[in-house]
Amino acid sequence: MDYAHLQQAAKDHLWMHFTQHSRYETEDVPVIVRGEGAYIYDAHGRRYLDGLGGLFVNQLGHGREDLAEAAAAQARELAFHPLWSYAHPTAIELAERLAHLAPGDLDRVFFTSGGGESVESAWKLAKNYFKLVGKPMKHKVISRNVAYHGTPHGALSITGLPGLKAQFEPLVPSTFRVPNTNTYRAAEITHGLHDGSDPEAFGRWAADQIEVAILNEGADTVAAVFLEPVQNAGGCFPPPPGYWQRVREICDRYDVLLVSDEVICAYGRLGEMFGATRFGYVPDIITSAKGLTSGYAPMGAMIASERLMAPFLEKGEMFAHGYTFAGHPVAAAVALKNLEIFETEGVLEHVRETAPAFRATLERLLDLPMVGDVRGDGFFYGIELVKDKATKESLTAEECERVLHGFLSKELYDAGLYCRADDRGDPVIQLSPPLVIGQAEFDEIERILRDVITRAYALL
Repeated sequence: MDYAHLQQAAKDHLWMHFTQHSRYETEDVPVIVRGEGAYIYDAHGRRYLDGLGGLFVNQLGHGREDLAEAAAAQARELAFHPLWSYAHPTAIELAERLAHLAPGDLDRVFFTSGGGESVESAWKLAKNYFKLVGKPMKHKVISRNVAYHGTPHGALSITGLPGLKAQFEPLVPSTFRVPNTNTYRAAEITHGLHDGSDPEAFGRWAADQIEVAILNEGADTVAAVFLEPVQNAGGCFPPPPGYWQRVREICDRYDVLLVSDEVICAYGRLGEMFGATRFGYVPDIITSAKGLTSGYAPMGAMIASERLMAPFLEKGEMFAHGYTFAGHPVAAAVALKNLEIFETEGVLEHVRETAPAFRATLERLLDLPMVGDVRGDGFFYGIELVKDKATKESLTAEECERVLHGFLSKELYDAGLYCRADDRGDPVIQLSPPLVIGQAEFDEIERILRDVITRAYALL
Protein backbone atom coordinates (compact mmCIF):
# COMPACT_ATOMS: atom_id res chain seq x y z
CA MET A 1 0.00 0.00 0.00
CA ASP A 2 1.12 3.54 -0.66
CA TYR A 3 1.00 6.04 2.22
CA ALA A 4 -2.35 7.57 1.30
CA HIS A 5 -3.93 4.11 1.09
CA LEU A 6 -2.42 3.13 4.44
CA GLN A 7 -3.90 6.21 6.08
CA GLN A 8 -7.36 5.72 4.65
CA ALA A 9 -7.41 2.01 5.42
CA ALA A 10 -6.28 2.65 8.99
CA LYS A 11 -9.01 5.22 9.53
CA ASP A 12 -11.68 3.08 7.86
CA HIS A 13 -10.89 -0.35 9.24
CA LEU A 14 -8.28 -0.53 12.01
CA TRP A 15 -9.71 -0.31 15.53
CA MET A 16 -6.69 0.73 17.58
CA HIS A 17 -6.43 -0.06 21.28
CA PHE A 18 -6.90 2.58 24.00
CA THR A 19 -7.25 5.17 21.24
CA GLN A 20 -9.42 8.25 20.86
CA HIS A 21 -10.10 7.83 17.17
CA SER A 22 -11.58 11.30 16.90
CA ARG A 23 -8.03 12.65 17.19
CA TYR A 24 -7.35 11.31 13.70
CA GLU A 25 -10.19 13.11 11.96
CA THR A 26 -7.77 15.91 11.12
CA GLU A 27 -4.40 14.22 11.74
CA ASP A 28 -2.55 11.28 10.23
CA VAL A 29 -2.32 8.02 12.10
CA PRO A 30 1.35 7.46 13.03
CA VAL A 31 2.55 4.43 11.07
CA ILE A 32 5.70 2.66 12.27
CA VAL A 33 7.27 0.54 9.55
CA ARG A 34 10.53 -0.83 10.94
CA GLY A 35 12.91 -0.93 13.89
CA GLU A 36 16.65 -1.15 14.35
CA GLY A 37 18.34 -1.39 17.73
CA ALA A 38 16.82 1.14 20.10
CA TYR A 39 15.11 3.07 17.29
CA ILE A 40 11.90 2.82 15.31
CA TYR A 41 11.13 4.46 11.95
CA ASP A 42 7.84 5.76 10.57
CA ALA A 43 6.46 5.62 7.05
CA HIS A 44 8.24 8.91 6.22
CA GLY A 45 11.62 7.56 7.31
CA ARG A 46 11.75 9.63 10.51
CA ARG A 47 13.62 8.04 13.40
CA TYR A 48 12.45 7.84 17.03
CA LEU A 49 14.20 6.53 20.11
CA ASP A 50 11.98 3.79 21.50
CA GLY A 51 11.85 5.05 25.06
CA LEU A 52 9.03 2.70 26.04
CA GLY A 53 10.27 -0.57 24.54
CA GLY A 54 7.09 -0.65 22.46
CA LEU A 55 4.91 -1.12 25.55
CA PHE A 56 7.40 -2.22 28.23
CA VAL A 57 8.14 -5.17 25.93
CA ASN A 58 11.29 -4.88 23.82
CA GLN A 59 14.31 -5.86 25.91
CA LEU A 60 16.93 -6.60 23.25
CA GLY A 61 16.16 -3.97 20.63
CA HIS A 62 14.58 -4.13 17.20
CA GLY A 63 15.61 -5.93 14.05
CA ARG A 64 17.47 -8.84 15.63
CA GLU A 65 18.14 -11.49 13.01
CA ASP A 66 18.87 -14.15 15.65
CA LEU A 67 15.39 -13.88 17.15
CA ALA A 68 13.76 -13.76 13.71
CA GLU A 69 15.68 -16.83 12.62
CA ALA A 70 14.69 -18.73 15.77
CA ALA A 71 11.06 -18.09 14.89
CA ALA A 72 11.50 -19.09 11.25
CA ALA A 73 13.39 -22.28 12.07
CA GLN A 74 10.71 -23.40 14.51
CA ALA A 75 7.88 -22.54 12.11
CA ARG A 76 9.49 -24.74 9.48
CA GLU A 77 9.74 -27.67 11.91
CA LEU A 78 6.50 -27.40 13.91
CA ALA A 79 4.41 -24.29 13.44
CA PHE A 80 1.70 -25.08 15.97
CA HIS A 81 0.37 -27.62 18.40
CA PRO A 82 -1.67 -26.91 21.56
CA LEU A 83 -0.67 -27.95 25.07
CA TRP A 84 -4.05 -29.58 25.77
CA SER A 85 -2.89 -33.03 27.00
CA TYR A 86 0.04 -32.94 24.56
CA ALA A 87 3.44 -31.29 24.74
CA HIS A 88 6.14 -30.19 22.33
CA PRO A 89 9.90 -29.75 22.87
CA THR A 90 10.14 -25.95 22.91
CA ALA A 91 7.41 -25.59 25.55
CA ILE A 92 9.03 -28.30 27.68
CA GLU A 93 12.48 -26.74 27.43
CA LEU A 94 11.20 -23.24 28.12
CA ALA A 95 9.22 -24.40 31.15
CA GLU A 96 12.34 -26.06 32.55
CA ARG A 97 14.42 -22.93 31.89
CA LEU A 98 11.93 -20.64 33.61
CA ALA A 99 11.58 -22.99 36.59
CA HIS A 100 15.35 -22.88 37.08
CA LEU A 101 15.40 -19.08 36.82
CA ALA A 102 12.44 -18.40 39.10
CA PRO A 103 13.02 -17.95 42.85
CA GLY A 104 12.20 -20.53 45.51
CA ASP A 105 10.03 -23.49 44.56
CA LEU A 106 8.24 -21.77 41.66
CA ASP A 107 8.73 -24.81 39.44
CA ARG A 108 5.44 -25.08 37.54
CA VAL A 109 4.96 -23.02 34.37
CA PHE A 110 1.52 -22.44 32.85
CA PHE A 111 1.84 -20.66 29.50
CA THR A 112 -0.52 -17.96 28.26
CA SER A 113 -0.69 -15.61 25.28
CA GLY A 114 -0.03 -12.42 27.27
CA GLY A 115 -0.06 -10.55 30.56
CA GLY A 116 -3.80 -10.19 31.11
CA GLU A 117 -4.21 -13.93 30.56
CA SER A 118 -1.43 -14.63 33.07
CA VAL A 119 -3.21 -12.53 35.72
CA GLU A 120 -6.54 -14.14 34.88
CA SER A 121 -4.96 -17.57 35.21
CA ALA A 122 -3.44 -16.74 38.58
CA TRP A 123 -6.75 -15.69 40.11
CA LYS A 124 -8.49 -18.81 38.76
CA LEU A 125 -5.68 -20.97 40.10
CA ALA A 126 -5.91 -19.35 43.54
CA LYS A 127 -9.65 -19.99 43.79
CA ASN A 128 -9.38 -23.53 42.43
CA TYR A 129 -6.45 -24.40 44.71
CA PHE A 130 -8.22 -23.35 47.90
CA LYS A 131 -11.33 -25.32 46.95
CA LEU A 132 -9.20 -28.42 46.49
CA VAL A 133 -7.47 -28.04 49.87
CA GLY A 134 -10.70 -27.59 51.78
CA LYS A 135 -10.92 -23.80 52.03
CA PRO A 136 -13.67 -23.06 49.47
CA MET A 137 -14.52 -19.61 50.86
CA LYS A 138 -11.09 -18.19 50.00
CA HIS A 139 -11.75 -16.39 46.72
CA LYS A 140 -11.26 -12.63 47.28
CA VAL A 141 -8.33 -10.62 45.92
CA ILE A 142 -6.51 -7.56 47.27
CA SER A 143 -4.55 -5.19 45.03
CA ARG A 144 -3.31 -1.59 45.20
CA ASN A 145 -4.86 1.74 44.30
CA VAL A 146 -4.06 2.97 40.77
CA ALA A 147 -2.46 -0.40 39.87
CA TYR A 148 -3.11 -1.84 36.40
CA HIS A 149 -3.35 -5.62 36.03
CA GLY A 150 -4.92 -6.14 32.60
CA THR A 151 -8.10 -5.93 30.53
CA PRO A 152 -9.87 -9.35 30.80
CA HIS A 153 -12.82 -9.16 33.19
CA GLY A 154 -11.02 -10.77 36.10
CA ALA A 155 -7.77 -8.87 35.61
CA LEU A 156 -9.69 -5.62 35.10
CA SER A 157 -11.57 -6.25 38.34
CA ILE A 158 -8.23 -6.49 40.15
CA THR A 159 -7.08 -3.26 38.50
CA GLY A 160 -7.24 -0.19 40.74
CA LEU A 161 -8.12 2.41 38.09
CA PRO A 162 -11.83 3.36 38.25
CA GLY A 163 -11.66 5.26 34.97
CA LEU A 164 -10.79 2.08 33.08
CA LYS A 165 -13.52 0.03 34.74
CA ALA A 166 -16.73 2.06 34.87
CA GLN A 167 -17.77 1.43 31.27
CA PHE A 168 -17.43 -2.33 31.74
CA GLU A 169 -19.35 -2.72 35.00
CA PRO A 170 -20.50 -4.99 36.47
CA LEU A 171 -17.14 -6.70 36.79
CA VAL A 172 -16.11 -9.74 38.81
CA PRO A 173 -16.93 -9.10 42.50
CA SER A 174 -14.72 -9.65 45.55
CA THR A 175 -11.72 -7.45 44.77
CA PHE A 176 -10.46 -4.86 47.25
CA ARG A 177 -7.92 -2.05 47.13
CA VAL A 178 -5.16 -0.97 49.54
CA PRO A 179 -2.78 2.05 49.36
CA ASN A 180 0.14 1.99 46.96
CA THR A 181 3.77 2.92 47.71
CA ASN A 182 4.00 6.37 46.13
CA THR A 183 6.45 7.87 48.63
CA TYR A 184 6.26 11.26 46.89
CA ARG A 185 2.55 11.42 47.78
CA ALA A 186 2.87 9.70 51.18
CA ALA A 187 1.34 12.63 53.06
CA GLU A 188 -1.80 12.46 50.93
CA ILE A 189 -2.00 8.68 51.03
CA THR A 190 -1.62 8.47 54.81
CA HIS A 191 -3.63 11.65 55.54
CA GLY A 192 -0.59 13.26 57.12
CA LEU A 193 0.58 10.30 59.19
CA HIS A 194 3.74 9.94 57.05
CA ASP A 195 5.37 12.55 54.82
CA GLY A 196 7.73 10.21 52.97
CA SER A 197 10.86 11.40 54.78
CA ASP A 198 11.13 7.96 56.41
CA PRO A 199 10.44 5.56 53.51
CA GLU A 200 10.80 2.47 55.67
CA ALA A 201 8.12 3.66 58.10
CA PHE A 202 5.83 4.57 55.21
CA GLY A 203 6.44 1.16 53.63
CA ARG A 204 5.61 -0.61 56.87
CA TRP A 205 2.37 1.37 57.11
CA ALA A 206 1.46 0.58 53.47
CA ALA A 207 2.14 -3.13 53.95
CA ASP A 208 0.14 -3.18 57.17
CA GLN A 209 -2.90 -1.93 55.27
CA ILE A 210 -2.92 -5.30 53.49
CA GLU A 211 -3.33 -6.99 56.87
CA VAL A 212 -6.12 -4.57 57.75
CA ALA A 213 -7.91 -5.42 54.49
CA ILE A 214 -7.52 -9.17 55.07
CA LEU A 215 -8.95 -8.88 58.57
CA ASN A 216 -11.78 -6.61 57.42
CA GLU A 217 -12.86 -9.17 54.81
CA GLY A 218 -12.11 -12.22 56.93
CA ALA A 219 -8.92 -14.18 56.42
CA ASP A 220 -10.92 -17.29 55.54
CA THR A 221 -12.30 -15.48 52.45
CA VAL A 222 -9.13 -13.90 50.99
CA ALA A 223 -7.29 -15.98 48.41
CA ALA A 224 -4.55 -13.74 47.04
CA VAL A 225 -2.76 -10.40 47.03
CA PHE A 226 -1.70 -9.13 43.57
CA LEU A 227 1.19 -6.64 43.60
CA GLU A 228 3.81 -5.48 41.08
CA PRO A 229 7.47 -5.32 42.21
CA VAL A 230 7.49 -1.72 40.93
CA GLN A 231 3.94 -0.47 40.33
CA ASN A 232 3.51 0.82 36.79
CA ALA A 233 0.32 2.90 36.66
CA GLY A 234 0.75 6.19 38.46
CA GLY A 235 4.36 6.36 37.40
CA CYS A 236 6.71 3.67 38.69
CA PHE A 237 6.33 3.32 42.47
CA PRO A 238 9.29 1.36 43.89
CA PRO A 239 8.80 -0.53 47.14
CA PRO A 240 10.11 1.20 50.28
CA PRO A 241 12.73 -0.74 52.27
CA GLY A 242 11.24 -3.73 54.06
CA TYR A 243 7.89 -3.50 52.26
CA TRP A 244 8.03 -6.84 50.49
CA GLN A 245 9.33 -8.70 53.52
CA ARG A 246 6.40 -7.41 55.59
CA VAL A 247 3.91 -8.33 52.85
CA ARG A 248 5.32 -11.86 52.68
CA GLU A 249 4.99 -12.17 56.45
CA ILE A 250 1.35 -11.06 56.35
CA CYS A 251 0.43 -13.45 53.53
CA ASP A 252 2.05 -16.37 55.35
CA ARG A 253 0.21 -15.52 58.57
CA TYR A 254 -3.22 -15.64 56.94
CA ASP A 255 -2.60 -18.33 54.28
CA VAL A 256 -3.02 -15.83 51.45
CA LEU A 257 -1.19 -16.36 48.15
CA LEU A 258 1.27 -13.63 47.19
CA VAL A 259 1.12 -13.00 43.43
CA SER A 260 4.00 -10.99 42.02
CA ASP A 261 2.61 -9.41 38.86
CA GLU A 262 5.75 -9.09 36.75
CA VAL A 263 4.25 -8.60 33.32
CA ILE A 264 6.51 -5.53 33.09
CA CYS A 265 9.14 -6.10 35.78
CA ALA A 266 10.36 -9.58 34.78
CA TYR A 267 13.05 -10.50 32.27
CA GLY A 268 15.68 -7.89 33.00
CA ARG A 269 13.66 -4.70 33.37
CA LEU A 270 14.98 -4.24 36.93
CA GLY A 271 18.38 -5.84 36.36
CA GLU A 272 17.33 -9.33 37.45
CA MET A 273 15.38 -12.02 35.65
CA PHE A 274 12.52 -11.44 38.09
CA GLY A 275 11.54 -8.44 40.16
CA ALA A 276 11.03 -10.71 43.16
CA THR A 277 14.73 -11.54 43.03
CA ARG A 278 15.58 -7.84 42.80
CA PHE A 279 13.74 -7.08 46.04
CA GLY A 280 14.48 -10.29 47.92
CA TYR A 281 11.16 -12.07 48.31
CA VAL A 282 9.68 -15.36 47.11
CA PRO A 283 6.05 -15.13 45.92
CA ASP A 284 3.66 -18.02 45.44
CA ILE A 285 2.94 -17.08 41.82
CA ILE A 286 4.68 -14.89 39.25
CA THR A 287 2.64 -13.57 36.33
CA SER A 288 4.72 -12.54 33.33
CA ALA A 289 4.70 -11.80 29.59
CA LYS A 290 6.10 -8.90 27.48
CA GLY A 291 9.89 -9.20 27.83
CA LEU A 292 9.80 -13.00 27.75
CA THR A 293 10.18 -12.81 23.96
CA SER A 294 11.29 -9.15 23.68
CA GLY A 295 8.08 -8.70 21.71
CA TYR A 296 9.16 -10.87 18.77
CA ALA A 297 6.21 -13.18 19.45
CA PRO A 298 3.22 -12.93 21.82
CA MET A 299 3.68 -15.02 24.95
CA GLY A 300 3.03 -15.03 28.69
CA ALA A 301 3.67 -17.36 31.58
CA MET A 302 2.23 -17.94 35.03
CA ILE A 303 4.91 -19.52 37.20
CA ALA A 304 3.55 -21.21 40.31
CA SER A 305 4.86 -22.80 43.47
CA GLU A 306 5.10 -26.58 43.49
CA ARG A 307 2.64 -26.73 46.41
CA LEU A 308 -0.05 -25.12 44.24
CA MET A 309 0.36 -27.90 41.69
CA ALA A 310 0.16 -30.66 44.30
CA PRO A 311 -3.64 -31.05 44.54
CA PHE A 312 -3.91 -31.16 40.75
CA LEU A 313 -1.66 -34.23 40.67
CA GLU A 314 -4.30 -36.28 42.47
CA LYS A 315 -6.16 -38.80 40.34
CA GLY A 316 -9.04 -37.27 38.39
CA GLU A 317 -8.09 -33.65 39.07
CA MET A 318 -7.20 -31.02 36.51
CA PHE A 319 -6.96 -27.24 36.21
CA ALA A 320 -9.82 -26.76 33.73
CA HIS A 321 -8.36 -23.70 32.09
CA GLY A 322 -6.24 -22.94 29.04
CA TYR A 323 -5.69 -20.97 25.83
CA THR A 324 -5.37 -22.16 22.24
CA PHE A 325 -2.12 -20.35 21.50
CA ALA A 326 -0.49 -20.64 24.95
CA GLY A 327 2.97 -22.16 24.75
CA HIS A 328 2.96 -21.72 20.97
CA PRO A 329 6.01 -23.51 19.50
CA VAL A 330 7.24 -20.47 17.60
CA ALA A 331 6.81 -18.12 20.56
CA ALA A 332 8.54 -20.62 22.86
CA ALA A 333 11.48 -20.91 20.46
CA VAL A 334 11.82 -17.13 20.40
CA ALA A 335 11.66 -16.99 24.20
CA LEU A 336 14.40 -19.59 24.50
CA LYS A 337 16.64 -17.64 22.15
CA ASN A 338 15.80 -14.42 23.97
CA LEU A 339 16.87 -15.90 27.31
CA GLU A 340 20.00 -17.35 25.72
CA ILE A 341 20.98 -13.88 24.49
CA PHE A 342 20.48 -12.50 27.99
CA GLU A 343 23.28 -14.83 29.08
CA THR A 344 25.65 -14.56 26.11
CA GLU A 345 25.45 -10.76 25.91
CA GLY A 346 25.37 -10.09 29.65
CA VAL A 347 22.11 -8.14 29.50
CA LEU A 348 21.32 -8.32 33.21
CA GLU A 349 24.84 -7.22 34.08
CA HIS A 350 24.56 -4.32 31.65
CA VAL A 351 21.34 -3.10 33.28
CA ARG A 352 22.82 -3.35 36.77
CA GLU A 353 25.98 -1.52 35.72
CA THR A 354 24.30 1.31 33.81
CA ALA A 355 21.07 1.79 35.80
CA PRO A 356 22.69 4.29 38.21
CA ALA A 357 23.77 6.41 35.24
CA PHE A 358 20.26 6.25 33.77
CA ARG A 359 18.81 7.46 37.06
CA ALA A 360 21.40 10.22 37.40
CA THR A 361 20.75 11.43 33.86
CA LEU A 362 16.99 11.58 34.41
CA GLU A 363 17.45 13.29 37.77
CA ARG A 364 19.03 16.25 35.97
CA LEU A 365 15.45 17.11 35.04
CA LEU A 366 14.65 17.87 38.67
CA ASP A 367 15.89 21.43 38.10
CA LEU A 368 12.82 22.05 35.92
CA PRO A 369 9.86 23.68 37.69
CA MET A 370 7.42 21.16 36.21
CA VAL A 371 9.31 18.02 37.32
CA GLY A 372 8.21 17.06 40.82
CA ASP A 373 9.65 13.56 41.10
CA VAL A 374 11.85 11.10 39.23
CA ARG A 375 11.34 7.53 40.45
CA GLY A 376 11.77 3.95 39.38
CA ASP A 377 14.34 1.19 39.25
CA GLY A 378 16.58 -0.44 36.66
CA PHE A 379 15.44 0.64 33.19
CA PHE A 380 11.92 1.54 34.35
CA TYR A 381 11.15 5.15 35.32
CA GLY A 382 8.36 7.61 35.84
CA ILE A 383 8.69 11.41 35.87
CA GLU A 384 5.86 13.11 37.74
CA LEU A 385 4.78 16.51 36.44
CA VAL A 386 3.43 19.23 38.75
CA LYS A 387 2.26 22.84 38.61
CA ASP A 388 4.03 23.81 41.83
CA LYS A 389 7.03 21.93 43.21
CA ALA A 390 6.76 23.49 46.66
CA THR A 391 3.18 22.34 47.23
CA LYS A 392 3.28 19.33 44.85
CA GLU A 393 0.11 20.71 43.26
CA SER A 394 -0.85 18.48 40.34
CA LEU A 395 -2.39 19.35 36.99
CA THR A 396 -6.15 19.69 36.70
CA ALA A 397 -8.14 17.41 34.41
CA GLU A 398 -8.37 20.25 31.88
CA GLU A 399 -4.62 20.84 32.02
CA CYS A 400 -3.91 17.14 31.60
CA GLU A 401 -6.07 17.03 28.48
CA ARG A 402 -4.64 20.25 27.06
CA VAL A 403 -0.98 20.05 28.10
CA LEU A 404 -0.22 16.37 28.77
CA HIS A 405 -2.24 14.78 25.98
CA GLY A 406 -2.79 17.74 23.66
CA PHE A 407 0.80 18.99 23.68
CA LEU A 408 3.40 16.91 25.51
CA SER A 409 2.57 13.53 24.02
CA LYS A 410 2.68 14.76 20.42
CA GLU A 411 5.68 17.05 20.92
CA LEU A 412 7.80 14.30 22.46
CA TYR A 413 7.05 12.09 19.48
CA ASP A 414 7.74 14.88 16.99
CA ALA A 415 11.04 15.54 18.77
CA GLY A 416 12.09 11.93 18.21
CA LEU A 417 11.17 10.20 21.48
CA TYR A 418 8.52 7.52 21.69
CA CYS A 419 7.42 7.23 25.33
CA ARG A 420 4.20 7.60 27.31
CA ALA A 421 2.48 10.61 28.84
CA ASP A 422 -0.08 9.21 31.25
CA ASP A 423 -2.51 10.58 33.84
CA ARG A 424 -3.88 7.40 35.37
CA GLY A 425 -3.25 8.80 38.81
CA ASP A 426 -1.01 11.88 38.76
CA PRO A 427 0.43 13.03 35.40
CA VAL A 428 3.67 11.28 34.51
CA ILE A 429 5.99 10.52 31.64
CA GLN A 430 6.92 6.84 31.60
CA LEU A 431 10.16 5.35 30.29
CA SER A 432 11.01 1.71 29.70
CA PRO A 433 13.64 1.59 26.93
CA PRO A 434 15.35 -1.48 25.47
CA LEU A 435 17.86 -2.93 27.91
CA VAL A 436 20.74 -2.58 25.48
CA ILE A 437 21.03 1.24 25.45
CA GLY A 438 23.72 3.31 27.18
CA GLN A 439 24.79 6.83 28.05
CA ALA A 440 24.39 8.25 24.55
CA GLU A 441 20.73 7.25 24.52
CA PHE A 442 20.25 8.35 28.15
CA ASP A 443 21.49 11.80 27.15
CA GLU A 444 19.23 11.89 24.11
CA ILE A 445 16.20 11.04 26.26
CA GLU A 446 17.07 13.74 28.79
CA ARG A 447 17.71 16.38 26.12
CA ILE A 448 14.36 15.80 24.41
CA LEU A 449 12.45 15.66 27.69
CA ARG A 450 14.08 18.87 28.91
CA ASP A 451 13.11 20.80 25.81
CA VAL A 452 9.52 19.58 25.60
CA ILE A 453 8.75 19.79 29.33
CA THR A 454 10.13 23.33 29.42
CA ARG A 455 7.80 24.36 26.60
CA ALA A 456 4.87 22.50 28.21
CA TYR A 457 5.31 24.38 31.49
CA ALA A 458 4.83 27.67 29.66
CA LEU A 459 1.31 26.50 28.71
CA LEU A 460 0.09 26.09 32.30
